[in-house]
Amino acid sequence: MKGRVLVLDEIDGRQSAALMVDGRLEELAIDPAGDVVVPGAIYRGVADRPMKGQGGIFVKLPGGSGFLRQISGVAPGQRLLVQVTGPTEPGKAVPVTGRLLFKSRFAIVTPDAPGLNLSKKIREEEVRAGLSALAETGMQGADARLGLILRSGCAEADRGAVAEDIAAMRGLAEAVLADLSGGPELLVDGPSAHDLAFRDWLDPPVDEADTDPGSFERNGVIEAIEALRGTRVALEAGASMMIEPTRALVAVDVNTGPDTSPAASLKANIAAARDLPRQLRLRGLGGQVVVDFAPMPKRERHILDQVMKAAFKAEGDANLAGWTTLGLYELTRKRDRLPLAELLP
Repeated sequence: MKGRVLVLDEIDGRQSAALMVDGRLEELAIDPAGDVVVPGAIYRGVADRPMKGQGGIFVKLPGGSGFLRQISGVAPGQRLLVQVTGPTEPGKAVPVTGRLLFKSRFAIVTPDAPGLNLSKKIREEEVRAGLSALAETGMQGADARLGLILRSGCAEADRGAVAEDIAAMRGLAEAVLADLSGGPELLVDGPSAHDLAFRDWLDPPVDEADTDPGSFERNGVIEAIEALRGTRVALEAGASMMIEPTRALVAVDVNTGPDTSPAASLKANIAAARDLPRQLRLRGLGGQVVVDFAPMPKRERHILDQVMKAAFKAEGDANLAGWTTLGLYELTRKRDRLPLAELLP
């Protein structure tokens, strides 16, 4: 199965979405069960008690609390608009930020970050000029605090659809910014799995969409999910890596398998490094990640360094710390979704 295929279905009555690229699962979203805070949701909260040692303050939310990594300019009792940045870990407050983003398929409205900007991926001057004019028209007379970013998908999109997105996100942002009176309340829900897919996975455009019942089974998504539920990931030439999350970190162990040639370790390590970002993303794993690559000469580490940098380039919130004195490789990745093990226990 060649090309990019958007697959929409349900799992246990919950919206689910997948993106298959040349027959391989690249993106996965599943709505959580029950009343779970979804990343992207916007709340009106009330500042509670500061935690100076942690560089933040607790914020009262409906039915719980959030943690805002900001103290300056925030006083207890103050009404705040905050947005959820990631999943809630058991026993911890919801991670939130005061930097709101109102995001659609083509437009992102940015309160307190004024200015009109276009994605750097849009390079044709004529296209940029036309979109800049569209942005100026769409934001004319808007709240001075609002900025606008036009996403790369705008380049090939219908101009009417782009204008509609700008108007919708501007209207939503202005309504939310004006709604600061009252107690803790959910103002904007986070995107569902289907909404997220249409918003973020269609650039570049898909070649096919399968939205009929049973689409996950037909397109091999169920089989791919079952593979993700295990700890072992098969690599080329019989090599493998084991991905095992613990409470403190995610441990990754790379094995060469039956290949005993001098180049076996480097080959297995390169294959593991290239697939690691996808595996962590689909499994919903983040935080500290420690990789025990297969033994190889130190002189070859620079090769693996370049492979890791290239592999994680598209992962905007990953930090590659590099090698430890014990020969392990450390990195951190932002927790941006619920772990698959929690979504499908």
